[in-house]
Amino acid sequence: MKYLFLLVLIFSCNFCSGQIISGKVSDVSGKGLSGVVVTLGTSDRHAHTDDNGNFWMDGCKAGDTLNFYQMVYECEPYILTSLAEPLKITMTDRNFILDKVEIHQSKEVAALVSKIDLVHQPVQHAQELMRLVPGLFIGQHAGGGKAEQIFLRGFDIDHGTDIHLSVDGMPVNMVSHAHGQGYADLHFVIPETLNDISYGKGPYDVTKGNFATAGHVAFTTKEKISNSQAIIEAGQFNTFRTMAMLKLVEGEKNDAYMAADYNQTNGPFDSPQAFKRINLFGKFNQKLGNLDKLTVQLSHFQSQWDASGQIPQRAVEAGLISRFGAIDKTEGGQTNRSNLSLVHTKYLSPRSSLRSQVFYSKYNFELFSNFTLFLRDSLNGDQIKQKESRDIYGVDLQFVRDMSWGNALLSLKVLGGLRHDNVVNNELSYTYQRKNTLETVALGDVDESNIYAGAQLGYEYGHFSIQGGVRMDRLEFNYRDKVTALYLLNSGQKTTISPKITLQYDVSRNMKWYLKAGRGFHSNDSRVTLANQVNNAMPAATGADLGVVSKILKKVVFTGALWYLSLDQEFVYVGDEGIIEPSGRTERKGIDLGLRWQPLSSLFIYGDLNTCKAKSVDDEEGSNNIPLAPTTTMTGGMSAQILDQLNVGFRFRYMGNRAANEDYSITAKGYTVADVNVLYQLKNLSLGIDIINVFNTAWNETQFATESKLRGEANPVEEIHFTPGYPFMAKFKLGISW
Repeated sequence: MKYLFLLVLIFSCNFCSGQIISGKVSDVSGKGLSGVVVTLGTSDRHAHTDDNGNFWMDGCKAGDTLNFYQMVYECEPYILTSLAEPLKITMTDRNFILDKVEIHQSKEVAALVSKIDLVHQPVQHAQELMRLVPGLFIGQHAGGGKAEQIFLRGFDIDHGTDIHLSVDGMPVNMVSHAHGQGYADLHFVIPETLNDISYGKGPYDVTKGNFATAGHVAFTTKEKISNSQAIIEAGQFNTFRTMAMLKLVEGEKNDAYMAADYNQTNGPFDSPQAFKRINLFGKFNQKLGNLDKLTVQLSHFQSQWDASGQIPQRAVEAGLISRFGAIDKTEGGQTNRSNLSLVHTKYLSPRSSLRSQVFYSKYNFELFSNFTLFLRDSLNGDQIKQKESRDIYGVDLQFVRDMSWGNALLSLKVLGGLRHDNVVNNELSYTYQRKNTLETVALGDVDESNIYAGAQLGYEYGHFSIQGGVRMDRLEFNYRDKVTALYLLNSGQKTTISPKITLQYDVSRNMKWYLKAGRGFHSNDSRVTLANQVNNAMPAATGADLGVVSKILKKVVFTGALWYLSLDQEFVYVGDEGIIEPSGRTERKGIDLGLRWQPLSSLFIYGDLNTCKAKSVDDEEGSNNIPLAPTTTMTGGMSAQILDQLNVGFRFRYMGNRAANEDYSITAKGYTVADVNVLYQLKNLSLGIDIINVFNTAWNETQFATESKLRGEANPVEEIHFTPGYPFMAKFKLGISW
């Protein structure tokens, strides 16, 4: 740690004796705009606004001109007349025009693409939040209330083992979860509150720790809203949703809003889902002196549902059930989560700040599943119950200091924090129709802590930039087994160091090359870790990306990357237990390609293609496939604005065939599904229709190679078990704002 303090001390010194100016860039509602590029005249001297819209720049004098660049906002150049007071810059909305985008102005390629996509791919449903990440697929297989299965870069991530998810700095992933390691349920997010999404593929971000191997996704909700609004949606299968977002306070020093969301549906299934979910959200901002700010955020969600589960292909082919039928109609569950977050931003000087966050989450989960049907128990069936109650406590500190050295821009980020999970009665039991517990397989309490610290140093000069960082994570595991007759407490500790580096070079104003390399990790479940004496507590992931982003034509942005990732330990889904377990080493390599094209100001076309080869390192050729790892995926679509009032969108997603088991003797069949949405805006009133699966394709949303036994079968059978994807479904929407 002494080296971190030395870096802070070094960067407390000035490298430039020029006059310093500071300011804030906001939209017309007063909300600070992040990622705005500020340039000094025609020189290479520049700055970037932080998350709150604040910036600083030195070497300025009266008469100099400042230019401000942001893809969806604009303002006139500002001529400096006085350097005494902080500047207040207001940018106004502008129509997004791709040919005005300059590649070199973006610090991160992913940030550039996500901002483009947010403009042209508005989120319609909570399930679509993660689909904004190119190449990321999700699938639901338990009635709408369970966290989605995630696929990215050749990973079947299950519910979150190899992707780090956060909302406003709060972690979403659950360590040592009753259903699976890294379980990440995003259903507490109301889509209309979403302001921004940032993501990265690979283990290259020093601020992202556990589970950030295949990548990370960070969601940010709106700081404030300009108007109150209400929405009502209704569609097939008894689908209904209503949402209201209300502006409570809007003043010079503070502002606040709240949102509420209610969802229900039976789904297309023969056994109705009876799914219900309610979300509550509130956010309050208090401006303090010297640009400081305090943000208080509260949220709560709860849901309950029934599920048809994963059904065997042979039962459908034999006519025992339909594609939307069920073998065990008593699957389902209930869950709830409450969150409290306080964020304080302190500006120590015009060029340094300290962000401090404390958060708390209360979480409950109960899930009933039946993966193997009557394999274990031919009389009562193989239903299992997974249940837990959890408290999460966390603190996160991030110190940032920017400096200039001539025309070079230097930056330092130092971070540290703690997350503690206290899980009571983490349970796995065999049950009958949710009512009777037949056998308790596992029951215990988990205490797990993650203490972390890290630093990142950045250097930008002309066309070149480099960021190098290192992160330290220490995990402490404790598990008290309640199944044993005697008191039994197992404990262990493990520490890992993760170095990371990113280099970028601007070939021109419209072409950028980048190289990323680094290490990350995902933790194992405390129970697995302690049973193996902490040998594989924090298996590492080592990766590298070589990529380019370029405007190959005036109105076409192209992105491409070659990447490689090796993992010290894989996780494999175990159908007969309904859990995931550690396996061996794996390696993946692939290509990511993307295209954004705006042939007309009112027409936007986009597409992404991702290919990957994923193999197990320690197994023989032919038996080294990674089950369910996606090999080829494609997404794309178009958005057309007609006469300013009417927007028509079309999007599709394709996943190719892939191995369902290690020797590829069972195939998980691919699919192509397309959706259409139409929205008509008339002043403060909006009318819309969403059509899911517009071509009524019969597709399997999730599938597994599972050994199961139907009632009365003489022998078990291993084959595809699947959850069917939605058929054609229409949903109508009415919205009003004031």
